[in-house]
Amino acid sequence: MQLFNVQGMSCGHCVKAITQALQAQDPAASVRVDLAAKEVGVESALTVEQVIAAITDEGYEAKVV
Repeated sequence: MQLFNVQGMSCGHCVKAITQALQAQDPAASVRVDLAAKEVGVESALTVEQVIAAITDEGYEAKVV
């Protein structure tokens, strides 16, 4: 599982937007979001760059932990 630090997440809508964005590119992706820690764990065939791009496209700042 790849871990990403994602700034700007604050609610369930944020979780849903990020999860849907990632699963749109990889329907089999497993996404775990920890709002308190501002972390997103992703188990997917997507590359790190693709995951960061998908999260960034939703309006959040993401980087590898």
